[in-house]
Amino acid sequence: MRPDTPADHTTEAERLLRAAARYPEDREPLLLQAAAHLELAGDRARATTLYDELLGSTDLDLDHPHLVKALNAANLWEYGHEAEARAIIEGIRAAGPLDPGPWEIAAETLEAHDELEAAHDYFSTALTLLLTPGEEVPYATQSLLSGRHRVRRLMGVDHDAWDELADTLHTATVPLDELHDPKRLWSLGSSDPGELQAEITRLRAELGTYRTALSRPFPVAVLHWPAAELAELLTAYPDLREEYPSHPEHLARLEAALRDLHQAGTPNLGIVTGTVPSYEAFAASEAASPSDPDLLPQYATTLAARGRATPWPPARSAACWCGSGRAYRECHGAE
Repeated sequence: MRPDTPADHTTEAERLLRAAARYPEDREPLLLQAAAHLELAGDRARATTLYDELLGSTDLDLDHPHLVKALNAANLWEYGHEAEARAIIEGIRAAGPLDPGPWEIAAETLEAHDELEAAHDYFSTALTLLLTPGEEVPYATQSLLSGRHRVRRLMGVDHDAWDELADTLHTATVPLDELHDPKRLWSLGSSDPGELQAEITRLRAELGTYRTALSRPFPVAVLHWPAAELAELLTAYPDLREEYPSHPEHLARLEAALRDLHQAGTPNLGIVTGTVPSYEAFAASEAASPSDPDLLPQYATTLAARGRATPWPPARSAACWCGSGRAYRECHGAE
């Protein structure tokens, strides 16, 4: 059962903290989850302590340091530390991370505190940095377009090209303009059955979107083995050779699988990179043999759940996911 009361959230946070002590390799995602539950429990000061612990750790190389900073800023602002939160948010902007997550959290923090122009500028700065004209919008970046669209509707400004792109990418039955209509709140006080029914329809559409996101909190990921790791894997577990006839074949199959999933309409795709020690540790935790091919997709899903996935497809001008050093469009992204 999901936590519901502050006490439930505190209990869940304590469980996650114990898990982080047992599994130091997953400390970052576990502490972030624990901090989120502490925020929901109303213990924001303790949540800040966890964020500070992550950011100040000398023995942990954070995978998403700017995400931790953004979450910390959002939490700090909520319990009276506005100046510190603003400083962190400006620091994220100056750093220019290529991960959409920190930008979205920081922009939504500004929006939540009625800093609409600052939020709009933040969303726009992020999209300028992360979007390449003419290329497909990555799944993780689409929410930045939606957030910017929402803020611009609140500001009462006309649509621009990015708003039109947000409308195009929106798949819910209720149009984005209607969902982001600032006059919607007025209908909640209306006695007109038609207005109330329209609002129920809009809320159901929003709920469906949220449920879709929650049902896939991490990417559908395929497992990539670098050449040296694959050679070590097959030497130790030759039964897996049927899965991996050669490294070039492995890379070709991986790209083909991702394209098939994409064409089938599967959103939020990614690639996780395996290592033999990590795979062996996972097999041991599952009381299974590393030679079992059925363990491979479970390992990939576990890595994705730990935040290890790299979104696919990359920008065509970006380095290819395979590590060749060539641009994606010249390597596995070639048509």
